[in-house]
Amino acid sequence: MREEYMKLDKAEMGIWECCELLNEIVDESDPDLDEPQIQHLLQSAEAIRKDYPNEDWLHLTALIHDLGKILVLPKFGGLPQWAVVGDTFPVGCAFDESNVHHKYFKENPDFNNPKHNTRNGVYIEGCGLDNVLMSWGHDDYMYMVAKENGTTLPSAGLFIVRYHSFYPLHKYGAYSQFMNEEDKENFKWLKVFNKYDLYSKSKVLVDVEKVKPYYESLIAKYFPAKLKW
Repeated sequence: MREEYMKLDKAEMGIWECCELLNEIVDESDPDLDEPQIQHLLQSAEAIRKDYPNEDWLHLTALIHDLGKILVLPKFGGLPQWAVVGDTFPVGCAFDESNVHHKYFKENPDFNNPKHNTRNGVYIEGCGLDNVLMSWGHDDYMYMVAKENGTTLPSAGLFIVRYHSFYPLHKYGAYSQFMNEEDKENFKWLKVFNKYDLYSKSKVLVDVEKVKPYYESLIAKYFPAKLKW
């Protein structure tokens, strides 16, 4: 999947254009959101902006964190939702019991492969999450798009984009043996972000046109006008 999507040959568009595309998607794994995705993005971003007014990179990170969900649209491969949304987890080491629906991992051939079924598997402790292969999904895709298009977001912003669905780590501390010092620093910001990702979803809709100029100014600050997707 990474090889396929690393080509970045699916489209060329700006960040805000992609936010509008996301409106066509309702994430089936999300139990409490009937609103279009752009509302969730803006609700998260606006809530963070209120509490952390000086961290403009964090406002923008909230806006873009779910843009990778465009993978479910036909133009971007039309991947099934199970391959795009939901929790992510490392591969190449034992499937921690905190992984959602853990019992089904028994069907995975890696479950009985001695190379892949020990606590550290093919990795060494402290190797850094950057060196750990995660299950494919919208997190890694958006991280790849941002990085390859030369974003100037700080590393904590990219870390949030890349690992916001890594719930075994957020909730249970699973796989934390692989984190290095930079990961631990960035993880503090992910914990902050998480509160807003999960609990900012409300029935009060954000006035998109009103806040659009602010977010467009942040996009211009941290991203090129057009990105390859």
